[in-house]
Amino acid sequence: MESKNNQIALQIAKHMHDVHFGGNWTVSNVKETLSNIQWNEALVQKENVNSIATLTYHISYFVGVALNYLQSGKLEGDDKLSFNHPPIHSEEDWHMMTAHYLIQVEELVEEIKKLDDATLFLDFGDSKYGNYFRNLIGIVEHTHYHLGQINLLRKLNRAEK
Repeated sequence: MESKNNQIALQIAKHMHDVHFGGNWTVSNVKETLSNIQWNEALVQKENVNSIATLTYHISYFVGVALNYLQSGKLEGDDKLSFNHPPIHSEEDWHMMTAHYLIQVEELVEEIKKLDDATLFLDFGDSKYGNYFRNLIGIVEHTHYHLGQINLLRKLNRAEK
């Protein structure tokens, strides 16, 4: 939905899409990165460092919270729950978790495109969370941050084999 009143929203949607599916200037994206990780590799836990699976779920959790808010107007989430991924016992479990995440991202991108730019500066659920702009850009930044960690963990895991 393109108009003169949603150019900022369209840019945010593009950034959200690009960090997940490619086209950003870091030349790194979630879909490609996760497609090159096997389920047992995603579960490797070292010391007090989160696993790739945990980080992936953590990123996806906040995508889901934002999507739910944009679709329903209900802001429901808890940081404590964002690290509790469902059990992964097989490649199929891993694929289902990552596929669900990427589908939610596609839906979130479409919801962001519908926003009027004026909405971006309204409270995101509650003033204590800041505005839409801060939260949506925050998800992009958060994704880049943890995507870097996932790539480092993948390299470390493979170097030790």
